[in-house]
Amino acid sequence: MKNNTNKTILAINIAHLRKLKELSQGNLAETLNVPRTTLGSWEEGKSSPSIEGLTALARFFDISVDTLISMDLSSVTDIKSLVEIGGKRVLFPIVVDKHGNDMIELVPVKASAGYLTGYTNPEYIQSLPRISLPYIAHGKYRGFPIVGDSMPPLEKGAFVIGKYLENVSEIKDGKTYVILTQNDGLVYKRILKFNKSDGYLMLHSDNSYYMPYKIPFEEIFEIWEFVCSINPSDQQPSDLAFSVLQSIQQDVQAIKLNMKL
Repeated sequence: MKNNTNKTILAINIAHLRKLKELSQGNLAETLNVPRTTLGSWEEGKSSPSIEGLTALARFFDISVDTLISMDLSSVTDIKSLVEIGGKRVLFPIVVDKHGNDMIELVPVKASAGYLTGYTNPEYIQSLPRISLPYIAHGKYRGFPIVGDSMPPLEKGAFVIGKYLENVSEIKDGKTYVILTQNDGLVYKRILKFNKSDGYLMLHSDNSYYMPYKIPFEEIFEIWEFVCSINPSDQQPSDLAFSVLQSIQQDVQAIKLNMKL
């Protein structure tokens, strides 16, 4: 919450989201079937909505009650930046650089262990380093470190750049994805024999030493479709991989060669 106000997060969010919808207090109050003075009291933090009121607000703004009462949304400039993650609509802003290129957050190896608990935390996400990769189509992208040897030719120290998928129905059979799971955290696997009606994903490693396994949909929090990878030629820690990523910004051709169209 901002330091220059004594208002609750809920009060700030109601007022801000109403303005994003370009509605007056009277318009929103009429939609919610409450007096305008009641809505004004909510926005001033002088009173709080009942459970029914919270539910109506959450339904109207198409976000979860948890997000509405616990996450400061005052930095949101477009309600479309609130997307579905783990069954809840949460803040997922797209940041661009001065040239209009989408900025990509990188999850270093040291930060990846905390990703499972931090992926919905704006402070955690904002703390991640960012780069821009020209000629990548608009969307929400993030870079994830590769650990282990289950997906050759990618090696330890490489990064996979993935595009966020809002729904499992966007999965393409045979493609590779970074998946955030409830029990395994971040994994990078190939999805084969995909059928949405099965209720699970069958994850395969390109290294035949590792056996495929199932992940039920309810254990999946995020899915990122492979876009490109940066695979350093020498076996160095992730700090070097990050330096390689930065240098890629000055060498667009290298990125184009690594992209899967």
